[in-house]
Amino acid sequence: MDSLLVLPFFAGLPLAVLLPLIGLYLRLRDEWLATLGLAHLAASGVLAGMALKLPNIVGALLGAGLGSGAKQLAGKQGNSAWGLMILAGWSASLLVAANTALGEALAHALIDGQLYFAGRQELILAWTVTLIALFVLARLAPRLIAARLLPEYERANRLPAWRWHLGFDLLTSVSIAASLTVCGLLASFALIFVPPWIAFRLAPDWRRAAWIAAGIGLIVYGAAFGLALALDQPFGPLEAAVSLLILAASGIVCRPASADFSR
Repeated sequence: MDSLLVLPFFAGLPLAVLLPLIGLYLRLRDEWLATLGLAHLAASGVLAGMALKLPNIVGALLGAGLGSGAKQLAGKQGNSAWGLMILAGWSASLLVAANTALGEALAHALIDGQLYFAGRQELILAWTVTLIALFVLARLAPRLIAARLLPEYERANRLPAWRWHLGFDLLTSVSIAASLTVCGLLASFALIFVPPWIAFRLAPDWRRAAWIAAGIGLIVYGAAFGLALALDQPFGPLEAAVSLLILAASGIVCRPASADFSR
């Protein structure tokens, strides 16, 4: 591999593990549209930040963080809230892009995937966010699973459930904002959407679902990166195509492990 491409490859590598794991919990909560909603708001934050001369990651965090905060204040769960965020983020992104000098080019880069332009700053950001997110996710996981499977337990014991729900929303926002600045919008969506879907279809239990999702994320990322270099094609569309091929193959070769576990 060309030395110029080593940094981009290792910048995206940890996110190929983290995003599918977060996607598992989003699918468990019926909030798989969160990626697109938060990513659109993060993209609009990047573009708005350009006008204020803020770093891309700061703008992305502000956009995604505002989305999570608004969702918590509104008390909404499910895909409806994320659908509204997609519309708001898409509208804001295109309006900002249409009225700034470099906004249009950056908007295309965010949507198409700009992994090859990732450098040392994105590398440090991706690994830092991934390590912290995995640590936090391991501690939130039992609460999130119990909240989904035994919601009456929280109510009966008057537990402060808003803490772990808000914590997971913020964790998702930060992870997606970091991924947006490294991999782009739809490449991030492919990683957080497809591997958990396959894992839900195939895994007989939650632990193996996590391993399957992370493993598929790595396979998708590595295959897309290699094909993009070999064929001289953009990374984002190839990653989406590889994801869809693996999803189709999983449906042909394997039977769902449990109808109750499938979504």
